[in-house]
Parts: sequence; structure tokens; C-alpha cells
Amino acid sequence: MSMRGAARATPYLFLAPAAAIMAVALLYPVAYMVYATFLDWNPSQRIGEAEFVGLRNYAFLLQDESFRESFVVTVKFAAIVVGAEMVIGVGLALLLDRRIRGMSFFRTVFIMPMMIAPIVVGIMWRYMYHPSVGPFNRLLKALGLEPVPWLSDGSWAFASVIIADVWQWTPFIFILALAALQSLPRSALEAARMDGASEWQQIWLIKLPLMAPVLVVTMLLRLIDAFKVLEVILVLTNGGPGLSTEILSLRISRTASEFRELGVAAAMSNLLLLMLLALTLAMFFYAKFAEARAQKQRRVAAAAAAAGA
Repeated sequence: MSMRGAARATPYLFLAPAAAIMAVALLYPVAYMVYATFLDWNPSQRIGEAEFVGLRNYAFLLQDESFRESFVVTVKFAAIVVGAEMVIGVGLALLLDRRIRGMSFFRTVFIMPMMIAPIVVGIMWRYMYHPSVGPFNRLLKALGLEPVPWLSDGSWAFASVIIADVWQWTPFIFILALAALQSLPRSALEAARMDGASEWQQIWLIKLPLMAPVLVVTMLLRLIDAFKVLEVILVLTNGGPGLSTEILSLRISRTASEFRELGVAAAMSNLLLLMLLALTLAMFFYAKFAEARAQKQRRVAAAAAAAGA
């Protein structure tokens, strides 16, 4: 092998061990799961003993009312929590992107919920939602109001898990939005101020448009994570009452452990994987589009500067 060929092959040789580990740790389990979707498989069997049923598991899911309801709950939950977190997180970032005494303290306080384990978050909020000793209903009683069935009513339970998720993950949006704000070109903001732009005009016309690439990627990351949430809902409601808070992750867990239908659970997992893959590809293509647009804008600015010179 020539020196040039050896130089080209060297990076791939260093990457080969990591690629092999990824293939074993990632691709093999995914392939195993996809194969299981075509089997009538239960925990008492080895996978080689399971009967091959083709697309029957997928056909069953299309007719299963519980699966459709869990899918709708998942989509509603993800859309509401991500929308609320984006509004609150970006709003907090805009509010705290200035010189205020004690700013570092407030920033630390705002990101603390994200540091807590999801199981602990579920236990904390389950106590606060307790019908008799929880602080929320005790406050309502002190004000002369009727207690709220936070976890025993379907609509209130759905709202309760949304509140808990927004409380925990809004700091994630806040951190990334604040980082995007602090990386904005100060020249554009100074030019807007010199032109007499108000604070609101700077936000709507300068800051948010420049932050858009980071915000879109952040939103897609949170959407992917929201589709996979499990621990908080498992501890708070276990999917109840009824199926009002049963998301797909919890439905998959129940199908595998309680109903002992591993093939059907694998088919659900495969559908969830396809949904997440679509979101991931959307994030990837948007990042490529934003990068190409930014390069075009830089070339236009460079050409204008050269013409002016």
C-alpha cells in the first residue's frame, strides 16, 4: 500500500472499533426487534420457537382501539408540552438576557428541575397532587375552593402530567435559547437600536429570526424526547385513569409485561421508531438547509462589502 493510501485508510482504521461496537450495540437489537414484529411471540418461548405470522401484528395494531387512543394521547402530549416549553423557555431567555443583579443565581435556579431524575420528579408531583395532603388541594381548601381531582379524573390527570413535564424540561429550552441569544451578532442589535427599533421590534425582527435555526433544532430534540417519555407518567398515573394518560411507551411496556405479547410490543416499538426517525431526518435536513442559507448570506454580505470597497 502506498503512503497516500495508508494515510487515507488510517482514519477508518481508528473508527473501525467504534463502528463495530455501534453495529453490535445498536444495529443488532434493532434488527432483532424488527424480526420479532413478524412473530407470535410470548415470554415463555425462545424467539426461534415463535410462530411466524407475517404482518398480522401490524394489522392488529391498525384495528386496536387502545393503540389508536395511546397514539393520539402521545401526539397531544408531545405537541402541548413542547409548545408550552418553547414559549416559556424562550420567554425566560429573552427576559434574562440582560444585566440584572443576581442573574447567575436565577439562571441556576431555573435549570435545577432538569437535573432531577424523572422517577424523583414523578414522586414529587404525585405527593403535590395528593387529594388530601398535597399542597395544591390544601391551598385550595384554605381559599375556600373545592379540591381538584388531579390524578383521578381523566382530563385533570392529562393536565397534571403536562404540568410536571413542562416544569422539568423548560430549563432545557431555556439553556439553549439563552446560548443562542448570547451568540447573536451584537452589530445587528446595535444597528437596530441606532435606527430607533424598540425592544419588541428587536425581539420580533432581529433576535427571533436569527435564533430560528437553533430554536427549530431544539424543538425537534424535545419532540423526540417527548415521544419517549415514560418514568414521570408511570409514577404519576400509570396511564390512568382509563387510557387518558397512556402514551405509546407505556402501552409498549404493558403489552410486553402484562399482556405477554412480545411480537405486538415489538411492532409498536417499530412504529414509534419510525416516527422518531422521521423527526430526526427532519432535524437533519433542516440543519443542512439552515447551513446552506447561512453560507449564501455570508457570500452575499462579502460580495456587498467588496463592492462597497
